[in-house]
Amino acid sequence: MNFKIISADLLDEMEQRYRAQFINSIHGFKPANLLGTQNKKGQSNLSIFSSVFHLGANPALVGMIVRPHSTKSRRHSYENILATGFYTLNQVHKGIYQQAHQTSARYSELESEFEATGLQEEYLLDFPAPFVLESKLKMALELKEVVDIKINNTHMLIGEIKWIIIPDDSILEDGTLDLEAIDSVAISGLNRYHQTTLLEQLPYAKAAK
Repeated sequence: MNFKIISADLLDEMEQRYRAQFINSIHGFKPANLLGTQNKKGQSNLSIFSSVFHLGANPALVGMIVRPHSTKSRRHSYENILATGFYTLNQVHKGIYQQAHQTSARYSELESEFEATGLQEEYLLDFPAPFVLESKLKMALELKEVVDIKINNTHMLIGEIKWIIIPDDSILEDGTLDLEAIDSVAISGLNRYHQTTLLEQLPYAKAAK
């Protein structure tokens, strides 16, 4: 197997879109989630996010990275979360990944991605942000902290899980979620969608005495 060595200088010389695809794909598979928000006027917004990650189990915290926000490049989801403090994460499965991808298009603030993609918004448990009806794993979150990342002007949003809605038979005896059972989809790069296959569930690792 031959290997290629790519320096930081070579990265700087890459064409912008090529570099974005390359850097986004080297980290492997990422979760595919639809971020549901609503502004104070009741206008819903839906956007696909792959930069979602686990931060802690007690309390149950979820981190998410939002790209730079400016008057020229407004982030409607980010604005809605700051304004209301609530949002949902709806996992993407193989039945809706094409519609989910379409939410990454640039729609106006007055145009709902739900209507544009044919996905249905759902309001549950008196929660003020919309869920995706078609999603099989849905989380309701309350914003707890925003961390500004100065090096590239992004923001890390930290949310606490308030509700989880999931098929009962997808939770295994030890508490593990069977992702294959709900047809979860993963993302690599910016626009490659995958389904994964379990190799093996190994026991808790312990050092030999």
